[in-house]
Amino acid sequence: MKKCRICGKPAEVFLISRNLALCRRDFVENFEKRVEKTINKFRMADRGEKILVAVSGGKDSLALLHVLKKLGYRVTGYHINLGIGQYSHESLKKVLDFQKKEGIEIIIENVKEEFGMGIGEISKLLRQPTCSICGTIKRYMFNRTAGSFDVIATGHNLDDEAATLMGNVLNWQIEYLARQYPVLESKNNLKKKIKPFVFMSEYETATYAFLEDIDYIVEECPYATGAKSIFYKGILNRVEDRMRGTKIHFLSGFFKQRGRFVSQEKRTELKPCIKCGYMTTSNICQFCRIKEKINNKKGGNHERNFLQNQ
Repeated sequence: MKKCRICGKPAEVFLISRNLALCRRDFVENFEKRVEKTINKFRMADRGEKILVAVSGGKDSLALLHVLKKLGYRVTGYHINLGIGQYSHESLKKVLDFQKKEGIEIIIENVKEEFGMGIGEISKLLRQPTCSICGTIKRYMFNRTAGSFDVIATGHNLDDEAATLMGNVLNWQIEYLARQYPVLESKNNLKKKIKPFVFMSEYETATYAFLEDIDYIVEECPYATGAKSIFYKGILNRVEDRMRGTKIHFLSGFFKQRGRFVSQEKRTELKPCIKCGYMTTSNICQFCRIKEKINNKKGGNHERNFLQNQ
């Protein structure tokens, strides 16, 4: 039986990529110390700042909210009910149960209250990809709610970031490569964004959530099936199986070279949306465009139904 490298007791967690065996207590302590180290290294936040944490109901976001509170940061959660049937129902339940157990304030907003329909219905009505619509709406609502906060945080982990990097490199998305970093500083009315789990693997965040008794939704979003990010994760997992530490070296190596892409980034001037004031590259932001299209479609459907009934 393997022994914990720190205390010598029987190990319960094995971090193969780091060749490290730890008992339950030392794994939790090691995890929290590494998160704190990442926050300090990239100057993500200090304990006097108000942090808004995006929580979906999954392991990463709930674990992030939990660990930041445990480390003494001023945190508030933020959850969007996307209106995706049973998936959204279960996600909200996990968030509410977590809120009750942890005693952390969580702001909850509903896409159906905003648009009169859920993400899937919006996608179908506008005939646009669901994930694209969802991303636009979530970013807007998150930034809008973040107005009274200093920092916004997301639970993106090592696997997420390495998969994103692979996709951006394969397609040579210079703009995205220039912006991929654990910290995006505030710009105009957009708040500072941080990713404290950027060097924590998906296995580590899942293990931490389990050991800290965090109940989370296991199912993936039904619209995630076939997503490129899942495909890229599968490739990286196969490489990691053959060459331990590939993901961390891939990502950390990129961060050291990122300046080359930043120098090539096109400086796009942002201006306030004429309808809502949100910073955008055009006169009307994508969120307001979606609202306009929905209203136009609804109006057209109402007119057709009226004429058919005459």
